[in-house]
Amino acid sequence: MDNKPQAANYHPATEITALMPDIADPVHAADFPQTLLRFRNDRAAATVGLDHLSDEEWIAHFGRFAPLAGTLPQPLALRYHGHQFRHYNPDIGDGRGFLFAQMRDADGRLLDLGTKGSGQTPYSRFGDGRLTLKGGVREILATEMLEALGVNTSKTFSIIETGEALERNDEPSPTRGAAMVRLSHSHIRIGSFQRAAYIEDNGLLKRLTDYALTRLYGEQPGDNPPAQLLGRVVDRTADLAASYMVAGFVHGVLNSDNINVTGESFDYGPWRFTPLWDAGFTAAYFDHAGLYAFARQAEAIHWDVAQLAVSLRPLTEAPPLIEQLERFPALYAQAMQRRFCWRLGIQPGTDSAAMTETAVRAMMTTATPIDIFFHDWRGGTPRNPARYSEPIWAELRDQLTNHPPVPGACDHAYWSDDAPCSMHIDEVEAIWSAIDQSDDWAPLHAKVTAIRRMGEAHGAAPALP
Repeated sequence: MDNKPQAANYHPATEITALMPDIADPVHAADFPQTLLRFRNDRAAATVGLDHLSDEEWIAHFGRFAPLAGTLPQPLALRYHGHQFRHYNPDIGDGRGFLFAQMRDADGRLLDLGTKGSGQTPYSRFGDGRLTLKGGVREILATEMLEALGVNTSKTFSIIETGEALERNDEPSPTRGAAMVRLSHSHIRIGSFQRAAYIEDNGLLKRLTDYALTRLYGEQPGDNPPAQLLGRVVDRTADLAASYMVAGFVHGVLNSDNINVTGESFDYGPWRFTPLWDAGFTAAYFDHAGLYAFARQAEAIHWDVAQLAVSLRPLTEAPPLIEQLERFPALYAQAMQRRFCWRLGIQPGTDSAAMTETAVRAMMTTATPIDIFFHDWRGGTPRNPARYSEPIWAELRDQLTNHPPVPGACDHAYWSDDAPCSMHIDEVEAIWSAIDQSDDWAPLHAKVTAIRRMGEAHGAAPALP
């Protein structure tokens, strides 16, 4: 059940150069008027051997973007296309970020340090290449909460306030600017493959496929590398979609340029956690049709992965790609059961599917908040039976008799708390208000501490079969 990250020495890498010059453009970071360190994730930094940096060194690398030793000598703005709300857009790419560095963790896994708000690039179009401080704070809260709830997510590595006043329609202007760095397992997206297919560069498609298999998945290409890669992406993204549901999370913008080929969640804009199991709950105010609503996220991710299959079609016949795509619904259903049992702290059983369905119906019909349900039913027995007197809860109790608790599932003191750790929009706004109105960062740091405590109580997320 241990989910503490493993510390590592610093092992720089430059694997992305195998795809140059076709995958990215060298760029320079903006010259910010000031650099105030607001958040450094030493827990994540320890996994790549960078937790030893002084604050001054940290700012030099992640605010001024001085190169790290042994890795990329200059930042790279990645090139990609993508479907945005199902409309193909060939005019995107890293418009306010870049790939800053690559390195390996203690397991030898290749990781990227990428940025957001670090300045303009050839793909900025009419944008200023900047990020609001509020956007950076929201990214901290999203990634910390998702990590604690077992979602495979990027880590918010650093937030540095830049001293710039930005004009934004959705915030009072002028608003504060920031440069963010995220640690993730690759920034190669479905949209990276879409671009290669769009420009009819089959050589780049082959190199991208080889890069993803060998550098990101640690596999040697077999008889059909495109189908092999698609199968791995289907495995990971089906699990990702299920993890969003069990976390009660709505990403908000599941465009194909926001889905990477390692199935790791990243790039958080208008995200929200839904208080209730509400199928139609949306995060983005501009998602008028509910395309990326809570219960449509698996459909959206599956559709995006289908675009990867279309992009790989020049390299192989259709049947093996279709075969891999058709695995997604069953894998998603299995992941829902696996992750639902994990969050409840119970062992899977032969009727896990029926149990999960009953629990969801119970939450919906009784308007029981998702976080409260999982907190109260941890270990398979309700902590407050009087709250769960409706007949549907009796049905769930009966089904849970076939799911004994995982040993130690309720041992952490967190499970004795009166209420669960949640992250709904009112609390997000309250945390930001303290920063915005009085430069008070204590609520943010207290929340991160509380979230990490909850993560320790849950333990490590379930592994893929």
